[in-house]
Amino acid sequence: MIRFLTAGESHGPMLTAIIEGLPAGLPLTPEDINNELARRQQGYGSGGRMSIERDEVRITSGVMNGVTTGAPIALLVENRDFKNWKEKDIEPMAIPRPGHADLTGAIKYGYRDMRVALERASARETTMRVAVGAICKKLLAEFGIVIGGYIVQVGDVKTAVDPAVSYEERFKIAEENDVRSPVIESVEAMREAIRQIKINKDTLGGIFEVIALNVPPGLGSHVHWDRRLDAKIVSAMVSIHAMKGAEIGEAFDNAGKPGSQVHDAIGLSEDEDTLIRRTNRAGGTEGGISTGEPIVARVAMKPIATILKAMESVNLATGTREDTKFERSDFCALPRAVPIGEAMMAIVIADSLLEKLGGDSISEMKPRFASLRQARLSDLPMDNVEWRFGYS
Repeated sequence: MIRFLTAGESHGPMLTAIIEGLPAGLPLTPEDINNELARRQQGYGSGGRMSIERDEVRITSGVMNGVTTGAPIALLVENRDFKNWKEKDIEPMAIPRPGHADLTGAIKYGYRDMRVALERASARETTMRVAVGAICKKLLAEFGIVIGGYIVQVGDVKTAVDPAVSYEERFKIAEENDVRSPVIESVEAMREAIRQIKINKDTLGGIFEVIALNVPPGLGSHVHWDRRLDAKIVSAMVSIHAMKGAEIGEAFDNAGKPGSQVHDAIGLSEDEDTLIRRTNRAGGTEGGISTGEPIVARVAMKPIATILKAMESVNLATGTREDTKFERSDFCALPRAVPIGEAMMAIVIADSLLEKLGGDSISEMKPRFASLRQARLSDLPMDNVEWRFGYS
């Protein structure tokens, strides 16, 4: 349903995105997008680039008089740093940096200078993912669906989130500190870990969670591998730069437990009609389909590969062993990764919602949304009689 493309280089003149498949009738302004772009640029541990850029979007297609038309939406964000590179003679780059796309990009595309790979492989590209995700967030808000996120681990510093604290409160607390921790007591330890890594001229990764609230049951499907909602979410998360793993709920922790401690029992509400879950160990999906519980994705980010310390490599121009040269980067990009994860979650959920509802406009979608089948006995009549497959 929703497809988007991004274009642009890290130090090129601008970044571009085109998103198609969004319905007509969605109110949308540049500020709806700019607020999310600003969140992406905030976080303790950021490098010098964030002091240069002040990302603001131009909408050049698909939105007229502040409302989407149903046509493809085109977005532009200028790179302010381009003026520093426009007339610059660029030093050759022949020493691949471990952890980057320098060497693999040269192998795949035959680049004769590895900066060509760096420019497109840069996480600067996520600016446009956040822009697209902001539009999807706006669409989801029309149906009461909320996306948020926070950090649960920086390096080896973990935070214990009280399960009694609502997700909405966690989102609020995380936005009030520069490491995006949902637990105030953990903020200083996380900041200290990042501060120390700066002193050590190294980098840190960690884990963050992205949650989708009020998602109706029935999104996704079990009938094909590429329609499973959890598979789409995990794929979207590990498509983000430096993300090396993702799980739905606490999947890896659950792998070491017996089934009786992992699966979510099904009960009845007081009205004896609504089916309820008292736990959400499945992370909001069963059989690749949303359950109606919060959808929880946990994402592991590796330490940024650009580090001040030189690493062993090979100069491809001379064929000699030579250490890497430092390129400007973050010391810990984890706080800034949270809005990117939220954007990818929003894109996947919005796409799945449109697949479920159909419709070319918001006004067509809303009545369909209101009539969706819920986890209620009254919505789930069973014949309760014997039957046969009937194949010949």
